Amino acid sequence: MPEARADKSAATGAPGDASTTEAIPEGTGTAAPGSTASPTRPRRRQARGEARIAQLLRAAADVFCANGYTASSTNAIAREAGVSPGTLYQFFPNKEAIAVELGDRLLARWRDTYGAAFDQSQVEQPLDSMLDAVLDPLIAFNCENPAFAVLMHGSEIPGRITEEHDTLHATMLTRVEAVLAGYLTETPAPQVHRVADMIFMIFKAGLDLIMAHEGEERAAYIRELKTVLFRYLDPLVGDDLPCPPAPTP
Repeated sequence: MPEARADKSAATGAPGDASTTEAIPEGTGTAAPGSTASPTRPRRRQARGEARIAQLLRAAADVFCANGYTASSTNAIAREAGVSPGTLYQFFPNKEAIAVELGDRLLARWRDTYGAAFDQSQVEQPLDSMLDAVLDPLIAFNCENPAFAVLMHGSEIPGRITEEHDTLHATMLTRVEAVLAGYLTETPAPQVHRVADMIFMIFKAGLDLIMAHEGEERAAYIRELKTVLFRYLDPLVGDDLPCPPAPTP
């Protein structure tokens, strides 16, 4: 996000790094007064700058997953991206700024993912179908973005990321409660809250096991997680179809 990203107009780098003499970053630049340069040129530069940022963030995600956030460095990220440290510093002043930008983008995608997963059309189904509809996209997102788990946990992660994650966690828990309320229509609200808490913790523990395996073993653990949740909820839900959940802000 803008506040976390390095000022692209400042070409800074490590002392003595020859890359500090590189040209103005591709993502910036305007024509001088009176220049006849094509007005499309800044837009081309902007596109190149965004592509470079995406390249650096992909490299950062790989490095964070391989080494953990604390043990990672900007030099390692630059090497993974195939660029000089000076090029990296044109876009990000430090590792924390990279983590915040990557975390912001992943959190935005996570909001979109769980928002679609908890769409009303998905949850107005029998219990087993609902679990497939909700869990599959959530699990797929985490498997496709392992850096998400790395950046959402750990004592050294920048505070802004953990604060936004905590807010998102609370919002998601509210969505789970709203879904359960449609199934557990005769259940007192405090119990629905406890059930939602339990489901959330079971999901997180199951996701850790899923992420630790690949291939057929991962698929087997996904089935186990769904089985656990179904057997926990089925006696509470019974055979009735759910009522539509109340709208959430």
